[in-house]
Amino acid sequence: MIRYVLRRILAALPVAFIAITLCFIVLRLAPGGPFDGERPLPPAVLQNVLAHYNLDKPIWEQYWLYVTGVLQGDLGPSMTSYDFSVSQLLAIGLPFTLMLGFTAFVLATTIGIIAGIIAAVNQNKWPDYALVFFVMIGVIVPNFLIAALLQLWVGVYLGWLPAGGWPGFSIAHLILPVIVLSWPHAARISRLMRGSMIEILGTNYVRTAKSKGIGERLVLARHAIKPAMLPVVSYLGPGLSYLLTGSLVVEQVFGLPGIGRYFINAALNRDYGLVLGTTIFYVVLILILNLLVDIVYAWIDPKVRYR
Repeated sequence: MIRYVLRRILAALPVAFIAITLCFIVLRLAPGGPFDGERPLPPAVLQNVLAHYNLDKPIWEQYWLYVTGVLQGDLGPSMTSYDFSVSQLLAIGLPFTLMLGFTAFVLATTIGIIAGIIAAVNQNKWPDYALVFFVMIGVIVPNFLIAALLQLWVGVYLGWLPAGGWPGFSIAHLILPVIVLSWPHAARISRLMRGSMIEILGTNYVRTAKSKGIGERLVLARHAIKPAMLPVVSYLGPGLSYLLTGSLVVEQVFGLPGIGRYFINAALNRDYGLVLGTTIFYVVLILILNLLVDIVYAWIDPKVRYR
C-alpha cells in the first residue's frame, strides 16, 4: 500500500509542474497587462512598477523567478491589493470556500447515495421516475441559472431566506448557496449509485442471499451497498474538485467572501500573481483529492494496487 501511495505521489508531481507552466505561459501571452488602465501611466512610473514586479525581464527569467518562489512557498505579491501578498489573500478567503465546499459535498454525497439506493430498489416505479426528473434538472440546468431562480423565488418573492450577502456567520445565508452548489453533484452521484446498485442486485450472490430468506434490508447492507459504492468513490475526488472550483461562480453570484471573489476580480483586473496563485491552489487541491480517492479505491478493491 505504501509503495502504491508513493507511486501515485510521484505521478502527480509532473502534472502539477505542467499545469503551473501552462498557466504562467497563457497569462503572459494574453493581450493586455495589469497596468494597462484607461489612463496610461507616465513612462518612468510604468517602468518602475514593471521592474518592481519583475515584468520588465524576459519571460523565461520571470518564469524562473516565479517557480523558485513557489517552491519556497512564496506565491508573490498581488498587483491590485497592494497591502497583501497572494498567500495572505488566499488565507483570508480559504476558510469560507472550504466551509461552503465541504458542506455542499457532504449534502450532495448523502442525498445522492440514498436517492440512488431508493431508485434502484424501486426500479420503474414512481421513486425511480422522480429521481430521473431530479437528475435531469441538476445536470441540464446551469448552477448560475438555478442560483438566479432561487434568489428571485425564495429570497425575493417568498422572503424565506436571504438572497445574498454575508453579514457574518449565518446558516440562513448559507442555505441557498449550498443547495445551488450541491444539486448537480447529488444528481450525478444518485445516477451512478442507481446504475451500480441495479447491476449488483442482479448478480447471483445477491439472488442466492435472498433465496436463503435473508431480509431485503440485510441483503442490501451486507452484500449490495459496499460493492455498488465503487463508481461513486471514483467520482468523489473529481466531484469535490468540480464542486470547489464551481464555488467560484456561486460565491460571486451570492456575494460571498471566498476565494472566488478574489479570483474573479483578479481575472478582470489581470492580476497575474493572484490568478496564478489561485490556479496553483486549485491544481494542488485537485491532485490531493484525486490521490485520496485513489487510496480509498485501493483500500476497497486491493486489485487496483497491482495494476
